[in-house]
Amino acid sequence: MIASESEANKTPVIGGPVRGSQTGRPIMVLLDLLGRRWALRMLWELRDGRAVTFRELQALCGGVSASVLNDRLRELREARVVAAEPDGYQLSADGLDLVAALAPLQVWVQRWADDDPGQRD
Repeated sequence: MIASESEANKTPVIGGPVRGSQTGRPIMVLLDLLGRRWALRMLWELRDGRAVTFRELQALCGGVSASVLNDRLRELREARVVAAEPDGYQLSADGLDLVAALAPLQVWVQRWADDDPGQRD
């Protein structure tokens, strides 16, 4: 079933239906949130903890449209991953914890990439 436009733009919430889960289990809610266009890129650009303005973040993200950036910022703020500060946007304490929790994936990804036969050419 295809979600309506209004459902697709809603911030995923624990206990509510999300892509891949009608029960809204926390891991599925997080994967839905992180799987949205530009969400991971935004986390990457905010990973150092400094605050950046909307325009700075837009430029860091390679020209994401203002409307998509605004949607993702709203969703990430509602999920308490990003905070809006007087000097711009930055990762919240939960956002910093999330980025730290994702860091071990780099070890797995590197091993996976090293084992890829296509990488040996």
